[in-house]
Amino acid sequence: MAGLETTGSNPDVGLLYDINGLTATAPDWVDRVVTVAGEYGLILALVLLTVWTWWRVRRTDCREEAAGAVAAVVWAPLAAGIALLVNIPIRGFVGRPSPAEQHRGIEELVAVRSDFSFVSDHATLAMALAVGLFIAHRRAGLAGIALAVLLGFSRVYLGVHYPTDVIGGLALGTAVALLLSPLASALLTPLTKLIARSAKVGRLVWSPRGTGDEAGSMEEEREQEQGRERQEDGVRQESGAVGVSRRRDRDLAA
Repeated sequence: MAGLETTGSNPDVGLLYDINGLTATAPDWVDRVVTVAGEYGLILALVLLTVWTWWRVRRTDCREEAAGAVAAVVWAPLAAGIALLVNIPIRGFVGRPSPAEQHRGIEELVAVRSDFSFVSDHATLAMALAVGLFIAHRRAGLAGIALAVLLGFSRVYLGVHYPTDVIGGLALGTAVALLLSPLASALLTPLTKLIARSAKVGRLVWSPRGTGDEAGSMEEEREQEQGRERQEDGVRQESGAVGVSRRRDRDLAA
């Protein structure tokens, strides 16, 4: 890809200089905080938010609802992984060098791990995870989207991405999470429903909320289902025995 302009006539470059230029006047502790947040901290926050969302959505009185919501939560990290895979050929095709290679005066606060900067892996992963959470739980998803935007800003502040690298990552993550969500739901929901019915690992998907009596409703329902199955087996066996007895009586009468 051709080199970008070094003047402010390019809005992308101008915004890059404006945001990265904040490092010149910011205290050292601000740079350290943004570095930790931009490299690991905000991603870790999204992971913890994902765990909290899983814990929250499984606590409902409706097993079917819990299974669908947990399937959406499971989809969130899967969407992030798929989005990163999709980004690999995009980065190679576009071939945009990192900002510091193209422009003088850019302060890189962290080492660049890739030869190319478009699209931002961090922004892609964060937004795919956030949008996946939004499908499962609106408030958690909105918090995740806010974290993803902050992460994108930090990557420009650190001097490793152009603003359009971040915007492209946010768009890519959103597209993958939304467009593949129906297929993921169709594949994952039957699995989570099956797990929810399990006596051993069912609470990974469904844990009724409320009092202790309500919390035991899942076990009671399983016991009732097992009782109905045993009763049906008994009825079938009794019907079979009656049928054999009647045939025997007919044979003797003959």
